[in-house]
Amino acid sequence: MAKQQKPPVEVAGLGRPETPAETAARKAIDSHNYRARKTVNNLVLSLLVSLGLVLVIFLMVPRGTGGFEDRSVDVVTLAAEASPSAGRTLAAPDVPEGWKAKQAVLRQSEGITYWQINYTTADDAYAAVVQAFTADGSPVDEAWIATQLEQQSPTGTERLGGLDWIVYDHSDRSPDQANMLFGLAADTGDGALLVYGTDTAGTLRVLATEVAASVDGPQTTDSTPTAEETS
Repeated sequence: MAKQQKPPVEVAGLGRPETPAETAARKAIDSHNYRARKTVNNLVLSLLVSLGLVLVIFLMVPRGTGGFEDRSVDVVTLAAEASPSAGRTLAAPDVPEGWKAKQAVLRQSEGITYWQINYTTADDAYAAVVQAFTADGSPVDEAWIATQLEQQSPTGTERLGGLDWIVYDHSDRSPDQANMLFGLAADTGDGALLVYGTDTAGTLRVLATEVAASVDGPQTTDSTPTAEETS
């Protein structure tokens, strides 16, 4: 007995059976929608997998108990360790309680070797110490010094810690846009010392005095005679 063929099914909205062309069009649309949904699902799945990997890596990376705000390196130790490479005593000034040394590193740039210490002061301001010198003992390039001091002009001179310093007083600058509101630069004979930052001029003057003392030992001032002068 021959198998009876099912009559075409009426499609809702048409009120009649689909034509072969309509059936083919409907199936094509369904196939396209399926592939689109599958692509979106795959993208979402890939994103979730990526986020999961990032989370795993984040959890695997060791982290200290404190953040950058609490970070403070041991300048005295680092200076002692780097001094043999520098061939000289590197500055390690005595700073007030509450100061944090964020960085102390020996670098080279444009034929100049320099030891730089970056501080956050007790007033949450910035202070920097730079001790620069050349391999052959020639003077540190003035253009290099000007770059460190943000191309600011000198405004005077002072004697601190037994050294003559060129003063760069530009306290009218914004601390949000500059790291050098007040600075001092001294020629030590075998290099240069720079002290600058956004803290008060008085605070940075004290820092410069301590820098000079840490490099060459306690200094005598013009008003205090030496033992030879009193003999």
